[in-house]
Amino acid sequence: MSKRHPVIAVTGSSGAGTSTTGQIFSRLFASEDISAAMVSGDSFHRYTREQMARLAAKGQFGERNHFALAANHIDRLEALLYDYSHTGNGRYRHYVHDEDRELIAAGFKPGTFTPWQSLPADTDLLFYEGLHGGVVSENYNIAQYVDLLIGVVPIVNLEWIQKIHRDTNQRGYSPDAVVKTIINRMDDYVHDIVPQFSHTHINFQRIPLVDTSNPFIARDVPTEDESMVVIHFREATDVDFAWLLQVIPHSTLSRHDTLVIPGTKMPLAMDLIVRPMVQKLMAGKAFA
Repeated sequence: MSKRHPVIAVTGSSGAGTSTTGQIFSRLFASEDISAAMVSGDSFHRYTREQMARLAAKGQFGERNHFALAANHIDRLEALLYDYSHTGNGRYRHYVHDEDRELIAAGFKPGTFTPWQSLPADTDLLFYEGLHGGVVSENYNIAQYVDLLIGVVPIVNLEWIQKIHRDTNQRGYSPDAVVKTIINRMDDYVHDIVPQFSHTHINFQRIPLVDTSNPFIARDVPTEDESMVVIHFREATDVDFAWLLQVIPHSTLSRHDTLVIPGTKMPLAMDLIVRPMVQKLMAGKAFA
């Protein structure tokens, strides 16, 4: 952790909603006049899409299985966070998704990477959004460099519905191909993704209020007003629950450290909860 060069990370699996959370943070940074170095976890994948497919054909790493630590440059991610927390600098790149029109127009092929480059100069903090922001393993400790670590963790059936819907509608995959990917990733999901949520400061878990018992035949993603969000705080002593219950309509406490809110109120709740934490990090920079 670093007072002078703070790091915020949002971690969650594919289809969990980390990208949407990233958009909430982007608006927060803009309103607070904070210059953030924005880093995507996808840029630390070890293999291009074609390379991963060849590995899958040989029985290594299920196709597009970037959940596995071995399929990512976790060492480079750790180096980035170490360097940034100490110097405010570091190196990153972009992964080119099928929907990344600007990068494709610039000549980059979907499923590949841009060259490694230095972070923008003179940023106030680093914001990471991706799969591995809270990794603590035998060889790596990413979480130690993160000043504010947030988990986005819908219940697994909802997570699968969101992934199937996104990958079929936005990325052109067949439903069968997406289901195969989910199955191929399961072991790494259990061992490399789930343990991270024990290291987060806050977890946001979306729970549907409609039947999602068979996520593989669901036609639609449950809407926000068909959901509740469970918000768990690792350290609840500094949380003003009385105030949150007052300003977030229809919210309630299920445990002393757990707030439950309507799904439509997640952006509001995240702003109310996270904004003071970000302001505190920024205030700490002045005394570093």
